[in-house]
Amino acid sequence: MSVNLHAIKAIYRFEMARTWRTPLQSVLSPVISTSLYFVVFGAAIGSHMQAIDGVPYGAFIVPGLIMLSLLTQSIANASFAIYFPKFVGTIFELLSAPVAWWEAVFAYVAAAATKSVLLGLLILATAFLFVPLKIEHPIWMLLFLILTAATFSLFGFIIGVWADGFEKLQAIPLLVITPLTFLGGSFYSIDMLPPFWRAVTLVNPVVYLISGFRWSFNGTADVGIAVSLTMTLVFLGACIAVIAWIFKTGYRLKN
Repeated sequence: MSVNLHAIKAIYRFEMARTWRTPLQSVLSPVISTSLYFVVFGAAIGSHMQAIDGVPYGAFIVPGLIMLSLLTQSIANASFAIYFPKFVGTIFELLSAPVAWWEAVFAYVAAAATKSVLLGLLILATAFLFVPLKIEHPIWMLLFLILTAATFSLFGFIIGVWADGFEKLQAIPLLVITPLTFLGGSFYSIDMLPPFWRAVTLVNPVVYLISGFRWSFNGTADVGIAVSLTMTLVFLGACIAVIAWIFKTGYRLKN
């Protein structure tokens, strides 16, 4: 089976070019928003907070804040990329082109994940300006960054196919993903919670993403690193399975 590299490259370059045409919205806005968290919670409030697991509070919240931006931006980039062609009707050009469904998905998701990873690294570089920070396991940090960006870009692609209006496009990121991230240990360790609420929190899948990502920085985690990696891969596989079903059935691709 031959791979249409030209099609993958064309879709990827088109999506990346769209980002560079709107740098204020795509890059500067999320960096400034996250920097405000560093200033308020890291520099101002963090100086009056006790260290958590021996880590200064300002440094403790950095992985959670990066993960918050990574999740929301991955979903937004991928969902808009596939929804807009449906909205304007150009999706028929893609469906009629000699491009396999997995080639198109790979290109869209790769572009969305690339933008999210670059944004995450930019936010990380910005964090060094506000809080004392160290990265004990940089390879694991990059691995979790890439896997999370790819997973939630796939999830965003699914949302883009499912949505039939801009309201639905924003509903899940705003009403589901953002609250789960805030309640998933972005600003605190779940070990600080009472046993009952800690057990409830472990149902939140974002906990495992933040915990594994934080471990790569500080060497501390709320759950085991193997569990975090396994949960990430399970979610990645589930998203791939759903997308395969979407293209097999043609679900809402032409709406």
